[in-house]
Amino acid sequence: MARQPDFKRWPFQLLLKRLKREPPLAKINVMRGPRQIGKSTLQFQIIEQLLSEGIDPLRILRVQFDDLKSLRDLKSPEPILDIARWYSEHVFKKDFNQAARDNQTALLFLDEVQNLSDWDVQLKAFVDRTDVRLLVTGSSALRIDLGRDSLAGRFQTLEVGPFRLSEIASVRKFGELAPFAEPNGTAHWADADFWRELGAYGRKCAPILNTTFTAFSERGGYPLAQRADVEWPEVARQLNETVIKRVIQHDLRVGERGRRRDAQLLEEMFRMAARYCGQSPSLSEMAKQAREAMGANVGVSRIRAYIQFLDSSLLIRAIEPLEMRLKRRRGPPKFCLSDHVLRAAWLDEIIPLDSAGLARAPEQQVLAGRVAESVAGYFLASLGVPVSYLAERAQAPEVDFILTAGDNRIPVEIKYQKSIDPIGDTKGLVAFLSKSVNRATVGVLVTRDDVDVKLPDRIVAVPLKSLLLAH
Repeated sequence: MARQPDFKRWPFQLLLKRLKREPPLAKINVMRGPRQIGKSTLQFQIIEQLLSEGIDPLRILRVQFDDLKSLRDLKSPEPILDIARWYSEHVFKKDFNQAARDNQTALLFLDEVQNLSDWDVQLKAFVDRTDVRLLVTGSSALRIDLGRDSLAGRFQTLEVGPFRLSEIASVRKFGELAPFAEPNGTAHWADADFWRELGAYGRKCAPILNTTFTAFSERGGYPLAQRADVEWPEVARQLNETVIKRVIQHDLRVGERGRRRDAQLLEEMFRMAARYCGQSPSLSEMAKQAREAMGANVGVSRIRAYIQFLDSSLLIRAIEPLEMRLKRRRGPPKFCLSDHVLRAAWLDEIIPLDSAGLARAPEQQVLAGRVAESVAGYFLASLGVPVSYLAERAQAPEVDFILTAGDNRIPVEIKYQKSIDPIGDTKGLVAFLSKSVNRATVGVLVTRDDVDVKLPDRIVAVPLKSLLLAH
């Protein structure tokens, strides 16, 4: 096994603890996230740690089902079961269940397992009769989620996105920038004090936080983008080739029953998602633009289907409207990119998010607000909290995001300008909070910097850079 990076991402300790837990909460741990964010590296680092603790190497099996065509195209109808059987007989040389009783439980690491047909059915059959532990990775939310019914009660899912600010600070050696709270749920988010304390924590960490946020503004959170020794043009080419085009031409090209999806339309849809990040353009307008760009007949239903494909790749989050407000007609989704650096690479347009960068490029202010909304939306959704948005209607103004934490809803509004109007910029939050049916106790105003104005009751202002420290 090649030497692994010393830096370990935030899921490392959590996944290691889950694998070692006896009895386990679930035999299968699923780590999902977009391409090139370090899922395979995390697997290798966990294996390296286990070996350093003296675990018998024969107890560990890792199989990668992604790049090796011979593994993806195994003729066996049950390749996972066949590989496990071969491993037990020829390498482990023990019965899995007896080994577990002898405190020698086998540990299986399966990378990009969703590329196999019926992977979930095979894993269900395997863990139902075998005492093992598995750490499975996948870069397709759609295929992973399709396995939920088969694997109900048998697996835990952990979503891993690009670097968080605390990780950028560590890998760039800016200093220690610990997350504000542990990833242990969001029920406390309905308490206004949580948001006030989060803002205060950001101010306390200001020297390191500001430096880190500037690095995030310039390069985003993809690990390869935060390589300070690599110039931006090379980073952009690498992101386009190994992340965006790889997803479009490899992961999403082949659909159900081997049907080929339109790579040109997938590419055009990603371009529109990047252009409209933080926005919810109408599906009819997107269909019109696709027809003009491709010279082909593209309808609204096809547009929606291809948005779902991109959402399943975890490159974007298609945030849906709040259902209780849209009973008659399903509205368009709001686009949030996994990382604004993908937009910069694909559209060849860098939009600063930090105050110093915007001071140098004030003409980018409007676009910066949309990118900030995209950043906030993807971050919140990646924490596992249900996220929607409230479209503008005659009876109520738009609210950028609605979080559901326990029995409460939390309206979130992004106002990413230099100064805040305490009345005009909080209309959506005030309207939402005023309706008891919404079960909202606090509204969050996400700003560019700390604000020193009196806001309406139950509304707390938190800078985006502090929000990104929440977990």
